[in-house]
Amino acid sequence: MNMGVIGQMSCNPAMGGVAKGQIVREIDALGGHSGRVSDRSMVQFRMLNRSKGPAMWSPRSQNDRTLFAQEWRAALERIPNVHFMQDMVVGLLVDKGEVQGVRTGLGNDIRGRSVVLTNGTFMNAVMHIGEMRYGGGRAGERASHGITEQLVALGFDSGRMKTGTPPRVDGRSIDYRMLEEQPGDTQPGTFSFLPESHPLERQLSCWIIHTSEEVHDILRSGFSRSPMFTGRIKGQGPRYCPSIEDKIERFHDKESHQLFVEPEGWNTVETYINGFSTSLPEEVQLAALRKLPGFGNARMFRPGYAVEYDYFPPDQLEHTLETKGVKGLFFAGQINGTTGYEEAACQGLMAGINAHLRLADQAPFILRRDEAYIGVLIDDLITKGTEEPYRMFTSRAEFRILLRQDNADLRLTPRAHALGLASDERMLRVENKMRLIERRAKSIRQTTVAPAEADPLIVPRGTSPLRQRSKLVDLLLRPQLRLNDIRPLLQDWERTAEHDPRFWDEVEEQVEVAIKYSGYMMKERELAEKMERLDDVRIGLDVDYSQLSSLSTEARQKLSRHRPRTLGQASRISGITPSDLGVLMVYLGR
Repeated sequence: MNMGVIGQMSCNPAMGGVAKGQIVREIDALGGHSGRVSDRSMVQFRMLNRSKGPAMWSPRSQNDRTLFAQEWRAALERIPNVHFMQDMVVGLLVDKGEVQGVRTGLGNDIRGRSVVLTNGTFMNAVMHIGEMRYGGGRAGERASHGITEQLVALGFDSGRMKTGTPPRVDGRSIDYRMLEEQPGDTQPGTFSFLPESHPLERQLSCWIIHTSEEVHDILRSGFSRSPMFTGRIKGQGPRYCPSIEDKIERFHDKESHQLFVEPEGWNTVETYINGFSTSLPEEVQLAALRKLPGFGNARMFRPGYAVEYDYFPPDQLEHTLETKGVKGLFFAGQINGTTGYEEAACQGLMAGINAHLRLADQAPFILRRDEAYIGVLIDDLITKGTEEPYRMFTSRAEFRILLRQDNADLRLTPRAHALGLASDERMLRVENKMRLIERRAKSIRQTTVAPAEADPLIVPRGTSPLRQRSKLVDLLLRPQLRLNDIRPLLQDWERTAEHDPRFWDEVEEQVEVAIKYSGYMMKERELAEKMERLDDVRIGLDVDYSQLSSLSTEARQKLSRHRPRTLGQASRISGITPSDLGVLMVYLGR
């Protein structure tokens, strides 16, 4: 609706985070631009959860909000066959259950055999600040009308969700001496695997503060005027990113809550108060802010607000993100009930790929749960649905040791190359990496060392001396030792000039993780193979579940609604029990 806000960060100026960082790296491995744009606009980089195992490591960037949007606009305009039009889509052109294009507010009909809706928080959107209520999907931007009503008339179910954003504060009014500094990594990384992405040479710090009972009391004084507590907001908000008033109400026994004070960019004093999302009256927000450490003289650029908007339960979609009700129509992003830039980005990529493949009469592109976090997200949405804004976590992925952020290119770039989304040069880089990983892992497994060689290196690091000649792989399996600790014992491990230093760092990280966690990875692969066998058992879409009296009533209802295509999909629907699966297997002759 406004070409000036392409790539606008509606909420916090950051990309990645726990599980979300894995998604950004998967998008990059598949040829998407999210990682590259984030790298070119970041002001800080941190690898979260370094104290835990590699399955939990998650990259996160703090970004320059303005630069992020500029880089996105420039990246899109460099794509020859992407065209733009500033207008509002007010309706779909549909004939005999198939999409034919869209109709715009200026009366233009744009024909197309595939349409992807990525409406964000704008459909029939209402913004709330205290008692104030007005139409809009984002500060300063109007709501979108017309699409929901038409989709409901076509037989789709719709619902309402809520999200929110915190106040923005003038950084010149903050006394940073009273805040705890949170600098970036000393050796910052990047999201993109491409050599063109370069780590930051300087970074901006974020800061940490905590609320207090005094702050909570001020916020509580506005609860009687809060749209959340007076019932004016009907939509369900995000469980894992609640408003500050939600936190105080739900966790009333907690004396404080942690907040992050985040810079909005290199050349602005605007500051984002992460964790202080609210729709309370403006004067209550300001009074509470001024009781935070270092915020005694705080000035707000703009208050926090809540947005209520329409969404469509995602169990109405195929795994391609094509709707079951209208052929050629795809949904991606918050229209499917998700929250977060990263969750929306990967859906947009997958819907775009499958919209194209459909036009080209090619097989759909679907990622399994053991192939990508993207596969987990889409499978969760389709098979389980969601009644609250869906956010990705590592705990949602049962194969998270296989789905690490560091191996996204090894998992997905071959798939992207087959689709034409990864260049030959990029594929060659991945093939070289795979070959070197295998060669160096083999070297470690075959090389043996004598106690006299190894003990001077390993004993000072808190591990016991060798009693006899041992293989290097046994040393590396010791929890006290890292690959760098035993590097002097390795032969033929020089780094050649044909690859950049970051490439060699990635190779050696893969070698270490592959050896140290080989047992866990083997178990996950075995489990994935069992699940894949269930996904190979097809279920016809014409099955009349109401006639299968041995199924539970809940199973009959949910299977009739979801219409799973495979036994594996059926097994992941909430409420389907092992006995229900047994009945289905008997019915299918298994």
